[in-house]
Amino acid sequence: MRKSTCSKRRSLLSGAVALSLLAGPAIAAEPVPQNDLLNAELWMQRSVEYKANALAVYALGRIQLDKALADPNWTAAIEQTGNYQDLPPAVVLDLDETAMDNSAYQTGLVTNGTEFSPKTWDAWVKAERATAVPGAVEFAQYAESKGVKVFYVTNRSADQEEATRRNAQALGFPMGGNVDTFLMSKEKPDWGSAKSTRRAAIAKDYRIVLLFGDNFGDFSDAYNGSEAERLKAYEATKERFGRDWLMLANPGYGSFESAPYGHNFKLSADEKRAKKIGALEPWVAQAQ
Repeated sequence: MRKSTCSKRRSLLSGAVALSLLAGPAIAAEPVPQNDLLNAELWMQRSVEYKANALAVYALGRIQLDKALADPNWTAAIEQTGNYQDLPPAVVLDLDETAMDNSAYQTGLVTNGTEFSPKTWDAWVKAERATAVPGAVEFAQYAESKGVKVFYVTNRSADQEEATRRNAQALGFPMGGNVDTFLMSKEKPDWGSAKSTRRAAIAKDYRIVLLFGDNFGDFSDAYNGSEAERLKAYEATKERFGRDWLMLANPGYGSFESAPYGHNFKLSADEKRAKKIGALEPWVAQAQ
């Protein structure tokens, strides 16, 4: 019995070797396509570091909000003019990647090998599947409990407002009561992608005490210039960050990423990548 079993094993092994020789060399796995979003979206969707970073920003927001409410001269809006000290307080939050997490849409671009398009973005918005950025709902509810009106200034378009409202309400964000607190892009003729006109509209009736965003454009209309122009605008306003301008991290997309290629979205992916690499300032070790 033992001898017979060994013979069968040798026979099976010989057959397997013969089949492997007939099959030829192993076929290599298909190469994984390059996608500039991969590490950024892996970090935003899966890392504890991203969650901790977002929680820290909103924890700081609570501290700064309490300071702002105690100081009637405090305002975060460069658009704030006139005698604003007696106006009711408000905070302004951007939505995408500041209050609402769209990483599922972004990671879909990675796994499907596609790029952002208005059509797929519109489908995502109207699916109402965005989740909350860690700490965002809790901060907004805290602000509301302090008698602070929470406004959302977003570059989602006016025809996406109802879906956005339903998504935000389901997540627990304050909805503003009888005040329209969702200020969408193209909702009015002068409400384009730059947000200054919308902040100015709020500042007429409210003292804006804090701004939250993930892009320089959530704080200043100087976001869309060259890298040198953006840096100059940052240097002129940098003392505001951490005080009344609170920035969320977003390595996935934004004006930082398009500035190296002049915000020319008609370029190919390879052309954009080449210009982004060209903008880097690397240290290269000397050959030994």
